[in-house]
Amino acid sequence: MAQPAKGPATAPCSTPPVHTEDAVTSVHPVDEKLRFSRLVPAALQHIAAMYAGVVTPPLIIGQACGLDIAARTRLIAASLLIAGVATILQTIGVKGFVGNRLPFVNAASSAGIAPILAIAETNGKGHQLPAIYGAVMVAGAFCLALGPFFGRLLRFFPPLVTGVVITLIGVTLMPVPVSWAQGGDRTAADFGAMRHLALAGFTLAVILLIQRFGRGFVKQVALLLGLLVGTLAALPFGMADFSGLTSAPVAALPTPFAFGAPEFQPAAVLSLCIVMLVLMTESSAGMLALGEICDRRADSGTITRGLRTDGIATLLGPVFGGFPTSAFAQNVGVVSLTRVRSRYVVAVAGGTLLVLGAFPVLGAVVSLVPLPVLGGAGIVLFGSIAVSGIRTLSEAGLDDSSNIVLVAVALGAGIIPLAAPTFYAGFPAWAQTVLGSGISAGALVAVLLNLFFHHLGTRSGPARPAPALKSS
Repeated sequence: MAQPAKGPATAPCSTPPVHTEDAVTSVHPVDEKLRFSRLVPAALQHIAAMYAGVVTPPLIIGQACGLDIAARTRLIAASLLIAGVATILQTIGVKGFVGNRLPFVNAASSAGIAPILAIAETNGKGHQLPAIYGAVMVAGAFCLALGPFFGRLLRFFPPLVTGVVITLIGVTLMPVPVSWAQGGDRTAADFGAMRHLALAGFTLAVILLIQRFGRGFVKQVALLLGLLVGTLAALPFGMADFSGLTSAPVAALPTPFAFGAPEFQPAAVLSLCIVMLVLMTESSAGMLALGEICDRRADSGTITRGLRTDGIATLLGPVFGGFPTSAFAQNVGVVSLTRVRSRYVVAVAGGTLLVLGAFPVLGAVVSLVPLPVLGGAGIVLFGSIAVSGIRTLSEAGLDDSSNIVLVAVALGAGIIPLAAPTFYAGFPAWAQTVLGSGISAGALVAVLLNLFFHHLGTRSGPARPAPALKSS
């Protein structure tokens, strides 16, 4: 009687390979571990897209503080090292504590340059960087304290709001590649020269041709190939600068507090805490955008862990010479453009940043890419971010007139700093800091209007907003 029962009991023993195969194929693209031949080029593409942005803050701030070439090199090395550590923390992280575990790049943000330069101007030589670093450290602690509250506010950031913010990220960043395409240095005599524009246009054309006729992985690394071909095209015309190779030391690890012990000045601290609010908004928007692109929407816990990483990097970065750390939107564009969503790709990019920081001569090789070449590629990158925002807005119930007005006013507020840079010149300094960034201004207006139209007084009234936001 017991014999028939053995047949069914042994049947499942023949199925483990199927279950194993299912487990492999069910891995989310964010958690996919690519083979080496795909992993390295995809990581290099992220490095190429972000390198200029990482070195820009230390270069500008170092020059403003009167540092020599060797000191500026130390600042750049520190910026690369902190970016590498922060990026690895974000992508790999410690589950439940730190890191959003998305293909998210963290590095020194250019949004903090203006107030940092203001701090430098109000301090004498020898006190500039100490005052800056003291304010940055307090701003990092401020981010750590406030981060959990940002994660709990996600219900006020439906796709109707995030779509506006994502679109504005792409639109407001567009002047950056346009400036690069013209040569990068607005004070140079040849800024906007036809040779710069031609090189940028050539790079853009190469990327478009690869996108049109490329297949498979070649199409995925169109940006990297465009940067490579553009740089090779620049060599015969002497448009690639090799001076960095000769002046950069082979190895240079940052020394703690090499520029002096931090000084805590109330005015400097207040200004950078306001900047940190802007950076937290932009970083949260970047995580929300990346969550949409990767089909793994960022929840409140993800935002909290991501901002905690920002706070840790911003708090500890000044010890070695770092600056306020936040999301890098151009790398969100890389993910959107290539559709390579593995966080391990970005983790490898973070490890590469560590190596570049420890060996400045290697970082100088990456800096050979001329700015016009980066400009041609940047137009594709930042444009693709705006497209992601438009795609999100298309699902946000724009058949409702209230939502149309919300998007129209928020986009208008975000574009004001671009259309009229001096519009807020008469406002208080704190208001200029918040409203002078198109991303933070648009985000603030979108959140407030979303509260006005879809939250205030809706409990007792009809559930009119629900259908408009349901698809979100």
